[in-house]
Amino acid sequence: MSDASQGASALTPEVKGIIGATAEKIEASFPWGIEREGLRIFTQAIMDPDPRYWDDEFAAKTKFGGIITPPIYCTYIGRRTRPGADDPITRAFEENPYSDGIQGVRTPETRGGLPNIPTPLVRTLNAGNEIEVRQYPKLGDRIFSQAKYADIKERVGKDGSRMLIVTTETVYTNQNDEVLCILRASSIRR
Repeated sequence: MSDASQGASALTPEVKGIIGATAEKIEASFPWGIEREGLRIFTQAIMDPDPRYWDDEFAAKTKFGGIITPPIYCTYIGRRTRPGADDPITRAFEENPYSDGIQGVRTPETRGGLPNIPTPLVRTLNAGNEIEVRQYPKLGDRIFSQAKYADIKERVGKDGSRMLIVTTETVYTNQNDEVLCILRASSIRR
């Protein structure tokens, strides 16, 4: 059992020191940008038949003037495994058989990865996501993402164990550096 779970604060000066740490900006949509086939697969997977996502004639008559993507598409496109690359979730399970599949997807060694949180708390649980949509991506857009640790707070469980609530903020922009959406993803470290 770690010191943090036995009563010592898990929100150490080292942990506080990485709040605001920002990863490098990377192209999330490499190598293709937003293309029809990927958009078709995604909209079928989420079972959203909105014609703004596939019908050129219909989409041209909307306020968007053409095909757009669902608001959450930006957050998905950056998680696609590039052709020939190792699958990060498989790697996470190989490195830690008890992995929950969340940790290890973007490591400090990978482009766009944030530094590891200096804590002995290694179990990670999803604490929820919030997406702020500014504008919808369009076919042909190239999507870029940049993540940062927006906040880290400490909570004490009913059993007295300490945990960290880590909020990562990822800003998605297009090739014109216009903000498309901001994803705030929170996780619990126990």
